[in-house]
Amino acid sequence: MARRVHQPLEDQEFDFILGMTDGPVLAYFCGSWPKALEPCRAMDSVVAVLAQEYGTRLTAVRVDMTRCPGATRRYEVTGAPTAVLIAGGEPVAAQAGPMTAAELRAFLSAHL
Repeated sequence: MARRVHQPLEDQEFDFILGMTDGPVLAYFCGSWPKALEPCRAMDSVVAVLAQEYGTRLTAVRVDMTRCPGATRRYEVTGAPTAVLIAGGEPVAAQAGPMTAAELRAFLSAHL
């Protein structure tokens, strides 16, 4: 079953998604400033493909660093894009920088 990529508008919504999710969450943090736009847009496509591929085994969340500053600080994200794999509310692994589908798949496989 395909899943969509969630896009919380604020920290409280991000926390709600984490609280309602039983399995692992792939949170990828993106920025809206000019230097971050292109790599974040590329990650949007990659994560959308993998969200469908993983289906119900993974929840994907696109976190805007400006709209969710609390989550950005909590997971110590300093650049965009950054992928953080979260299980039980705790970070399991993180990787900064844009990734191809193969690179993100390998990242997930190593930690799921």
